[in-house]
Amino acid sequence: MSETNKAGMNPLNVFLVIEVPLIGNIFTSVLEDEPDIRVAACVPTLQEALVFIQEQEVNIALISVSLPEQGALQLTRAIVEHAPATKILMLGLSEEDRNGALRYIEAGASGYILKDSSLAEFMETIRLAQKGEAHVSTRMAGVMMQRLSSLARMFSTVESKLDGDVHLTSRELEVLQFIGEGLTNQQIAARLVVEVGTVKNHVHSILEKLNVNNRDEAASYLAFIKR
Repeated sequence: MSETNKAGMNPLNVFLVIEVPLIGNIFTSVLEDEPDIRVAACVPTLQEALVFIQEQEVNIALISVSLPEQGALQLTRAIVEHAPATKILMLGLSEEDRNGALRYIEAGASGYILKDSSLAEFMETIRLAQKGEAHVSTRMAGVMMQRLSSLARMFSTVESKLDGDVHLTSRELEVLQFIGEGLTNQQIAARLVVEVGTVKNHVHSILEKLNVNNRDEAASYLAFIKR
């Protein structure tokens, strides 16, 4: 029996979502060597992960950023919605991909583990996340501070715009919700069972009505619309 179990403490339940089964097996073996960690499951697809999070509770979700079709972003948002107590860590980012890291953090991730992290850093990041802490490089901390300042200005602008006459149709609100989930036009069209061209028209109308330049800026309105 491990020291953790002797002390009457439950091990950390960790959930892995890694698209390459062999790599997933390696991560699983490494984690299960730790006495205070238990791997609840390791799945390779977004679909399997979505089913799992609605049926099981875990402490930590480790998600590969290489899941196809923005699967990592979709899953991050789904976990935040269905299992808000779960800490989410992104696997496979590089130090240079600072904008990518910010995107996941803004979606609700608790932190990230870089491609070139050592095993000690990997384990430390997991345990820090469970405590509500994060391991962030100095360069990334600077980027985050700049982004927070930018978001503050953006939200101030959003609030002032919403005080005016901004009226989205029910279908445009539906499309905007899908945009916020990170879906592409093709994926939105499949969900709504319409032509891709129809979705493009809705997106163009949304951007025009909200007077924003891109989908990310449009998605920022969701937080205010839902209030």
